[in-house]
Formats: sequence, C-alpha cells, structure tokens
Amino acid sequence: MRDADEIERGVTAFARSPNGGLIVPGSALVVVHRKLIIALTARHKLPAVYPIRPFATDGGLISYGADANDPHRRAASYVDRILKGEKPGDLPVQAPTKYQLVINLKTAKALGIAMPPTLLARADEVIE
Repeated sequence: MRDADEIERGVTAFARSPNGGLIVPGSALVVVHRKLIIALTARHKLPAVYPIRPFATDGGLISYGADANDPHRRAASYVDRILKGEKPGDLPVQAPTKYQLVINLKTAKALGIAMPPTLLARADEVIE
C-alpha cells in the first residue's frame, strides 16, 4: 500500500471478511500511518497484531517485535571490539535477541476479546 487512501480501502475491504484479523508488517509507511491504521482497525472492530510497541501504546491490540532499545545496548560491545583493534568487516551481523510482547487490555475490551491469563502472564507489558 502506498498512501492513506489505499490503506483505508485495504483495511475496509479486509474487515468485510467474517472472523478476520490483521497482522501489520513493519515498514516506514506503516509507522507513518500508525494512527490511521489503529483508528481503522478500531472502527471496523478488527483485531490486529503490530510490529512494535508504539502501536499498542497508541491503542492497537497487541504488538510483538524486536525490542528497539536492545540493539543500542549491544552496540557498545561492538564499539569496544573495534577500539581494541578488530576490523568492523570481520564482526558478525547480529540479529535481534530480545522481543517484546505488549497487550492493550482497553482495546481488547472494546473489541470484546477476553485475553487468556497465560498470554497476559507472558506479556512484557500490559496496558490497562
């Protein structure tokens, strides 16, 4: 999807399917239109899972994705290794190691979804 109108048409069309849900992938366009996507899913009572925490804090149902702060913390060890003489090109590429699950109970209640206690227990953050 390329713009807000296309996002609105896509979510509206998707919401017509019974018992549906939405998995929102991570992209710059999605982040730019975050509030629109959250508003559309709320309007259509469409449960959605988002890629990063700000979606859940802004009213999205659930976010699950790499912790945005973890790579910055781990970068210090790379700086240390480079300062000790290792060549940056010889250092391995690192993948995320810490993921964050955030559940918005206000949104769940508005959608009529009862969150299982086991899922709530696994969450890193629960917004009430």
